[in-house]
Order: sequence, then structure tokens, then C-alpha cells
Amino acid sequence: MVCLHFLGGSARTWEPVAHRLAGTVRCLALDLPGFGAAAEATGYDVAAMAERVATAIRAARPGRFALAGHSMGAKVALALARRAEDGDPDLVGLSHLVLVAGSPPSPEPIAEDRRRKMLAWIGADPETRARAARAFIRQNVSAPLAPEDEDKATADVLRAAPEAWRAWLESGANEDWAARIGVLRTPALILAGSEDADLGPTGQAALTAPHLAHARTEILDGTGHLLPLERPDAVAAAIAAHLAGAPPQRARTAEIPDSYAALIASDRVNPRLRAALAERARPDDPAYTPAALDPVELALLRAVVARVLPEAGFDIAARLDARLASGVGDGWRFARLPPDADAYRAGLRSLDAAARATGAPFLARDGAGQDALLRAAQEGRLAVPGAAHPRLDPERMVLWFEDVRADAVRTYLSHPATLARLGFSGIGAGGTGTVGADGLARDLPGFVRTGRNDPEPWEPEPPEPAPAHPARREPAEVVR
Repeated sequence: MVCLHFLGGSARTWEPVAHRLAGTVRCLALDLPGFGAAAEATGYDVAAMAERVATAIRAARPGRFALAGHSMGAKVALALARRAEDGDPDLVGLSHLVLVAGSPPSPEPIAEDRRRKMLAWIGADPETRARAARAFIRQNVSAPLAPEDEDKATADVLRAAPEAWRAWLESGANEDWAARIGVLRTPALILAGSEDADLGPTGQAALTAPHLAHARTEILDGTGHLLPLERPDAVAAAIAAHLAGAPPQRARTAEIPDSYAALIASDRVNPRLRAALAERARPDDPAYTPAALDPVELALLRAVVARVLPEAGFDIAARLDARLASGVGDGWRFARLPPDADAYRAGLRSLDAAARATGAPFLARDGAGQDALLRAAQEGRLAVPGAAHPRLDPERMVLWFEDVRADAVRTYLSHPATLARLGFSGIGAGGTGTVGADGLARDLPGFVRTGRNDPEPWEPEPPEPAPAHPARREPAEVVR
């Protein structure tokens, strides 16, 4: 496992975890440019750091390997994972990601006053730097470290090149890799400290998890930002379980009962309709990369759909995104809304902005919290901050949410698995019949029996009714 450290850390940040994994996982902890033993090295942006790590991996020839990134190192790990999935020969063999209090692909949410303070002391006199470096370590843990660990961590901060420190705070942390990272297939473990401020569970849910198709988030209660130093036992145990876990499911397929599949295959169904149903029944790609929305917006749409509809067994949000990207609409839109793709982006971002203004991002809220916001949107009460961009005002949010519900329900109802679940056999009324000289079809099978509870003999037996309150799909597994 190749291990990358946090801002101000070094390779030895990972020593407590590596010690606990010894005999199970061999750890290769690296110093990023400007830090630890590489304090003299340059190349401080994310791409340059990733290239340095790729060079080290090429030299090590690990075969199958995992990447673990802590905070700043996580953003570098994400960039490397994208390169690996795009076929970089230096990174063949990447099997797992571990993101520990990770900096997200998008600009890191650092409070500006805190950023200014961190920049102010790095070039100060030695006494001030020593005092501030120790305070920096203490501010990033929830409970005091053992004295020797605190001393080592403080010493690492002090041996960091000031240029590298400034480069991350002024530039690297603000680099926006969201579009380049997209959605990664590599199985990922997200570790977050419950007491971490900017990169805790909320930040991971809202900014990092949407970029990972197969992610599991583990929250370590009572832990701050320096998890490898604060909770090495828990971090090592979580990593060992992650690396030993079963491979993720590659595709989702909604189940179509055999009797309904037989009806679809019969001559009673028009070939064009059969082809359309087959297209709708195709498996979804768990790592679907959105084409009209970005990964965070797609995650927001998935969350909205999950609150509106029961578990469908297929990815309605991904299908809506594909339709938006195709430019094929449903023939109409509200005159007060922009074109569909723009309206979706603005509506989802407005919903999230309203959620953030009242305490937490939409993706970090539980079902009840999300329902409250959606109900406010439906009723024209959603308080969308004026600074949100793109933005829909409350009146237009009413229209947008109505459109989203209509699109989602139409997609849900048109899938053959849903039709089977509803006991809808109208698809068997067509067939091809014969075409007369006038070009009209005749001898279509249609329905003969029209009485109540008097089905045709060819109609599939309807399934048992679904539960009144079906379980809703969570976007990603989160445990404590």
C-alpha cells in the first residue's frame, strides 16, 4: 500500500498504521515534494506530486497495490486513480483506494480566516514557527497525542519547505479536479473523524463520495483530522478489512419475472415496443459518468429520486442525465425555466445551497432532513441564498421540482420491471397484425375479456403488492 501524508506531515505519519499492518500489508510511505525527507524537492501542484508518486510506484513495481492518501495526499491519490483507470502503464495493478480525511477533488473548503493564519506564521521567526506548528497539530486532533507523537508531528511541520506549505494553501487545495476525476470504479474506503472540521463526515459525503462508484465511509467517533496518529488501531483495522473485502458488484439489473419476460418475448408485443423495453432493461453501469451534470449534481439527483420514489432497482438519475445530455426532451418545458439541462443543474445546486445555508449539505442530511427541504421546494418556501450560482428562486424551484418528479416517475413507470411489478399487461395488446392496402394494421390481438378480475389467459400473474413503506436506497454505505 502506497501511503501519502497530510499537509505538514511526512512518510513517518503512517508509521503507527504500517506497524499495525505489518505481516498483512506492506506499506510504502512516501514524502511528497517539499515535505519530510523531500523538503528540497519541488513540484507542489497536484499533477507534479502525482507524477512523483507514479515514478516511485514504477520503480517499486508492486504488482497489485492500494493507494492511501491522508488529507492533501488523498487529492493526489484521486488524481493517480484517474490515471490508473485511464490506462497509465505505470499504475497498472491499482486495486483499492483509502482516503483518510481526504481533500476532495473540488476546491478544499478551508475557512479563509484559518487559511490566512496558516499562511502568516510559516515564514515567521523560528520561535513563532515552533509555537504555531505545535498549535497546528493540537488544533487538528480531538484529544492530545502522546508527547513523543506530538513532538514528531510538530517536527515534521517545521521541516516542511515554506514554499510547499504556501503552494498548497494558496493553490493546490484550490485546484479543481472534479471534472478530471469524474467517477472512479476503484473500490474506496473513506475514513472521517467525527470531530474534523472541514474534511469530516459532512465534507466527505458532499464532496468526495459522489466521485466514487464503490465507496464505504467509516466515521471514527471522537477523532479529529490526524486519524493515522490519533487512532492507528482503528485505521489499520478498517484498511485491512477493506483490502480483504469482496469485489464490488459490477452492474445493477432490475429483476423482471420470467412470466413477464415471456410476455415481452411473445408475438403479442410489437417488435418496436419489445426493442424499447429491452433498451430500458439494460443493466446500469455503477460507475456511470454523468454527461450533462457533474458527479456531485448526479449524486444530488440520485438522492432526490430516492426520496420521491420507492427503490426501483435501476439508476433513474443516470438515465435522466443521459437524456439531458442527448438534448432529447419531452416536448415541453415551463416558460420560466431555462432549457432542461440548465434547469436541472440550477435546481440541484439551489437545493444544496439552501441545505448548506441551514446547517448541512443536502447529501449529508438524513431522509427526514432531505424530505423537509424537498417539501419546502414543492411549496415555494425554499430559502435559496441570493449568492447561490446557478440559482433558481423559490417560485421557479416549485416548477423545477414538479418537472423532476414527472421525469423521474415517467422513467420509473416505463421500465419493464416496474410494469411487471404493477401487473400492467397492456404491452400485450399490440403485436404486428397485418397491414392492409390502406397502410393500417389489422387483426391486432387486443383484449377480449373486459370484466373485472377476469384476466386474459396470457396475462402474467401479478406479483405480490410491494410493502407500503419500502426501504430507500442509500447512495453509499456509511458506518460508525
